[in-house]
Amino acid sequence: MMKKYLELTKFEHTIFALPFALASLTILYENMPSFWKLFWVILAFISARTAGMALNRLIDLPIDELNPRTKNWVHARGEVSKEEIKRLIILSSGLFLFSSLMINLYAFLLSPIVLFLLWLYPYAKRITYYPHLVLGMVYLLIPLAIDVSFNERFSLNALILGLAMGSWVAGFDILYALQDYDFDKSHGLKSIPVKFGIDGALFISRGLHLLTFLFLFLLALRVDFLGPLYLLGLLAIAGFLYYEHSLIKPYDLSKINKAFFTVNGYISIVFFLVVLLDRLL
Repeated sequence: MMKKYLELTKFEHTIFALPFALASLTILYENMPSFWKLFWVILAFISARTAGMALNRLIDLPIDELNPRTKNWVHARGEVSKEEIKRLIILSSGLFLFSSLMINLYAFLLSPIVLFLLWLYPYAKRITYYPHLVLGMVYLLIPLAIDVSFNERFSLNALILGLAMGSWVAGFDILYALQDYDFDKSHGLKSIPVKFGIDGALFISRGLHLLTFLFLFLLALRVDFLGPLYLLGLLAIAGFLYYEHSLIKPYDLSKINKAFFTVNGYISIVFFLVVLLDRLL
């Protein structure tokens, strides 16, 4: 059963966001965090992500049962029931709220906003052509939440990190949505690819990833301990982003999964490593 829940929530995708979140922590903390503070922050992150994925699966179940790409997913096959998904949502949401309370009062007061955006994202493609920006907003909040958790404030550096993370995620979510271009058009679902076509979507995704690079470069000008190693890391990230977009062409979308899973995992890990090494050295 655990394997089915891990498949349901795509737990392996945590590799995209967790290293980026840890890099944000490494940049933003002013005093060495305690073990328990770090524990509750990581638990809040994992439980929020689990709640978001479970909400997505429950709300999108009627769509996923029809979509050829998703109809064999564990929830669409009926191997995890709607009631089980609902229980997972309640459990993970409750754990997220409790973890936020254990961090500090500010984090707890802001936690309902996170849950609202996680609930909104699956519905967004029914009401707007820009659901990817809703997902980007969720990830924009991660560095801000870390700043609140450890420093009890919102700083400009946290906002810049959030904009970098949000534009990165929104950009690759647009690429991921290309897989459902025909299905979404035929079923009245909305996305940037549906609105602007495949060529337009690729252009917008490239623009968002350019913003990601520029925001990360801006951090190098603002954070004292980020030095040459960080800049080398940015060059590597720029190379990964270029490679990611070179894999996807309007007439050939067969390599989207490679671009989505492999390349973005490398980007997140490289960013964390160069930030960590620059802070330690």
